[in-house]
Amino acid sequence: MIDIANETEGRMPLEYFYHWERTTPERVFLTQPVGGGRVRDITWREAGDEVRRIAAWLKAQGWPRGSKVAILGKNSAHWVLADFAIMMAGYVSVPMYSTFNADALRYILEHSESRACFIGKLDDTGSLAAGIPAGLPVVVLPLAPPVEGIAWDALVAATAPLTGNPVPSPDDLWTIVYTSGTTGRPKGVMLGFGGLKWAAGPSLRRLPITGTDRFLSYLPLAHIMERVVLEMTAVHYGCHLFFAESLDTFLADLQRARPTVFLSVPRLWVKFQQGVHSKIPPAKLARLLRIPVVGRLVRRRILKGLGLEHCRFAGSGAAPLPPDVLRWYRNLGLDLLEGYGMTENFAISHAILPGTSHPGTVGVPYTGVESRIDPETGEVQMRSPAVMLGYYKEPQLTAAAFTADGWLRTGDKGVLDAHGNLRITGRVKDIFKTSKGKYVAPAPIEDLLVTHAAVEACVVTGANLAQPLALLMLSAEAMARARGDGRDALAASLEAHLRAVNERLDHHEKLDCLAVTTTLWTPENGFVTPTLKVKRARIEEAYGEHYERWVGERRTVVWAEV
Repeated sequence: MIDIANETEGRMPLEYFYHWERTTPERVFLTQPVGGGRVRDITWREAGDEVRRIAAWLKAQGWPRGSKVAILGKNSAHWVLADFAIMMAGYVSVPMYSTFNADALRYILEHSESRACFIGKLDDTGSLAAGIPAGLPVVVLPLAPPVEGIAWDALVAATAPLTGNPVPSPDDLWTIVYTSGTTGRPKGVMLGFGGLKWAAGPSLRRLPITGTDRFLSYLPLAHIMERVVLEMTAVHYGCHLFFAESLDTFLADLQRARPTVFLSVPRLWVKFQQGVHSKIPPAKLARLLRIPVVGRLVRRRILKGLGLEHCRFAGSGAAPLPPDVLRWYRNLGLDLLEGYGMTENFAISHAILPGTSHPGTVGVPYTGVESRIDPETGEVQMRSPAVMLGYYKEPQLTAAAFTADGWLRTGDKGVLDAHGNLRITGRVKDIFKTSKGKYVAPAPIEDLLVTHAAVEACVVTGANLAQPLALLMLSAEAMARARGDGRDALAASLEAHLRAVNERLDHHEKLDCLAVTTTLWTPENGFVTPTLKVKRARIEEAYGEHYERWVGERRTVVWAEV
């Protein structure tokens, strides 16, 4: 029997799954919204029964051990159950983003040689006809849109459960995660069970997780951060995992779950902050928070409104979090921790320690992680037991991802503060040179720009120009104002914001102008990845020819309607 409280070595996720299935069969594991404000609770016993039946069906197909099985869909309880059924059957999972277009779907399914595909919740089924190869078996999860395939529930009803408790070897391949990538074809990152055992075990001991914790899963499970830090951690500790139904119901989903641990990305943390400021102006809120008794009441009310009043600590990852935003949440009493990692290292590299505050940094390495900064390029390099096995079918790319002495190249530039905390200063390849021969690192400037309530995303660019400029994508609300009679007021606000930002920059970094686009940057049109990272190459391709014209207009704010 596993002694979760006292064990010092990690185990396989399936071993924890069997433990909770056996010892707490009637405790709720998963809570899935099913529409109309209703939910379905799935206990560990029910989860075990469905996983075992689907695993038995998978094994009955007679595919060789280690065959690939894909999962396509938005987060749901049955996404997780499918993931564990694939593990239990001895196969390798290939998760795919629900926003991938037909070309990306077909490429991944064919490149990975997937034998079947689970299809779950989707907003759009338009890519399936051309994206799913003819003849590929499809299993349709509950809550999926009407698509042709074998229904999960029918398989569960017709298949006897798998017996025994099979456990993979640490040497086995767990998953192939195709990185969304900011350039080129997706690369298949091979991650092994040995790395997973380490990543989801002792490496997370610094976080005080217990079986009473509640999580809300809504960031894509196809992304390694959500899958390791939320899904696998929930199974490790026997936590209660809730799911979001949709963007429209997100606040209700959050308030239903009342998570004690909550992970998000910078864009959402900024939007939460902007939502509060829309009701309480920043200056007024700052005054209220300085009043001892009133400040406590205001903090409690804001966190309750966000559904985070029970949150013991929260996390931010996938992109840099503006330091001022982190300080704002800390002032509310939320222990917001910024972390750093990548698919190639199971998202386990650095994180701020609970109870500490180092805005602008991603903290110190996890126990067992070694980190260094290349003295010539400033690149952050690391190694740990949870580094990838390589890129699937890409030996040359695999070799290029490591230094000669075996350290993983992250592609990020960084520096250490006096306490050993890592500060990411940008991507090695993102830094550009102006026509004056000065180098500009865009990431810190972008962190300042996105603090404006109207700015949803931005890119600082301008290679070979005298001064850099920035492209801004507006929030939906601001975009509506820009298309109506609020454009002049919005432009004036952005001009004031630019002056404030430029005052904090060195002369060679000061922005010539802000180019405001009224085109949404989405995964579907290729401007951002499924995790909402801006694709700089796509921005340059779409807007680059207009840079000199915008600068030549000699206006602080121009409208990039191209």
